[in-house]
Amino acid sequence: MNQTLPTVTLKQLALRNGQDKPDVWIAYKGLVYNVSNSRLWKTGTHYEHWAGQDLTDELVDAPHTDEVFSKFEPIAKLIKDDTHCG
Repeated sequence: MNQTLPTVTLKQLALRNGQDKPDVWIAYKGLVYNVSNSRLWKTGTHYEHWAGQDLTDELVDAPHTDEVFSKFEPIAKLIKDDTHCG
């Protein structure tokens, strides 16, 4: 994938929690993934994890590796500074 990804702030990501908006997004290692079509994320939760968040630090406790993200195409880059968005 050579396209330039748009950026998403933590505030924008937080709205894609499956509750506030129908989209279900999660972030991992600086990339944002749309997991709306995943049956495991349908309600915006996956076990004790909530959508609309950066799950990078939480993967340590998961029973799977980050290979699970290869099933999803990144849709944006996460930026933690809300002063820049595009």
